[in-house]
Amino acid sequence: MAGLNRGWILYAKLVATVIAWGGSFIATKLAVREAVPLTVVWLRFAFGLLVLGALLAARRQMTLAPPRELAYFALLGFLGITLHQWLQSNGLLTAQASTSAWIMATTPIFIALLGWLVLQEGLRLIQVAGIVLATIGVLLVVSRGDLAALTAGRAEAAGDLLILASAPNWAVFSVLSRRGLRRFPAALLLFYAMALGWLFTTGLFLAGPGLADASRLSATGWLAVLFLGPLCSGLAYSWYFDALERLPASRVGAFIYFEPLVTAGVAAALLGEALTWAALAGGAVILLGVWLVQQQAARA
Repeated sequence: MAGLNRGWILYAKLVATVIAWGGSFIATKLAVREAVPLTVVWLRFAFGLLVLGALLAARRQMTLAPPRELAYFALLGFLGITLHQWLQSNGLLTAQASTSAWIMATTPIFIALLGWLVLQEGLRLIQVAGIVLATIGVLLVVSRGDLAALTAGRAEAAGDLLILASAPNWAVFSVLSRRGLRRFPAALLLFYAMALGWLFTTGLFLAGPGLADASRLSATGWLAVLFLGPLCSGLAYSWYFDALERLPASRVGAFIYFEPLVTAGVAAALLGEALTWAALAGGAVILLGVWLVQQQAARA
C-alpha cells in the first residue's frame, strides 16, 4: 500500500510539473509586458535557486562542486539558463505563448539530429520521417495555416525565430548534461548550472535595467514571476527529477507531450490566443513526429 501511495504521489508531481511548465510560457509573456526580459529572468532564477537549494539542503544532497567541474557547470549554466532564457523571454515579447510551446516540443528532434551530426548515432528511415513530419507541423503552427505568410514579415516572426533557436540550444544543453548526470544527482547538477547561469545574468542585469525595473511590476507581474521562480524553476524541476529517478524515462516523457496542450488551453483562456485549426493540426503533427523519433530511438 505504501508503494502504491508513493506511485500516485510521483504521478501527481508529474501532472503538476506539466501544468507548471505549460503555464510558464503564459507567465513569462505576462511578466515581460511589465518589465524587460532580463529582469524577469534574473528574478525568476533568484527565487528558483532559493527553493532548489532549500530542497537539496533538506534532503542532505547539497555538496560542494569539484573545482575541476566548474567550467563544465558554467557552460551548462550559460546554455541552459543565460542563453536559453534570453531567447525565450525576448521571443515571447512578440511570439504567442501557444506557438512557443509547440515549437519547444520539437526539442527531441534536435537531440536526434545532434546525435546524428556530432555523436555519429544512426538515423533510421522512420526517424527521418518523424523529423520531416515535425518540420511540417512547425511550419503549420508558425504560419497559422498560411505558408505564404512566412515571408510576409509578420510582427510575431522575430519572436518565433528566437523561440525556434531556443529548441536546438536546449538540445545541446541536454546532450552535454548526459556526462554530468552520470556523475552527479540530477537536482545537484541543475542547481550548479542554474547558479552559474544566474550569476552570468546578474552581471548583465546590474549593468542594464537593475533593481529599479522590478518596481514596475504590478501584482499580476509579481504573481507571474513567483509562478516562474519557486514553482517552475524550483519545485517543478525537483518533482520531474523525482519521477525520472523512480519511473521509466519513456513513461515520464509521455507526460511532457501534454505540456503544449496545457499552454494552448491556458493561453486561450488568459491571453485570448485563438485555438485555430492550424495550431491544433500542426501541434498534432509535431507530436506524431516527435513520437516516431523517440520510439525508434528507444528501440535502437
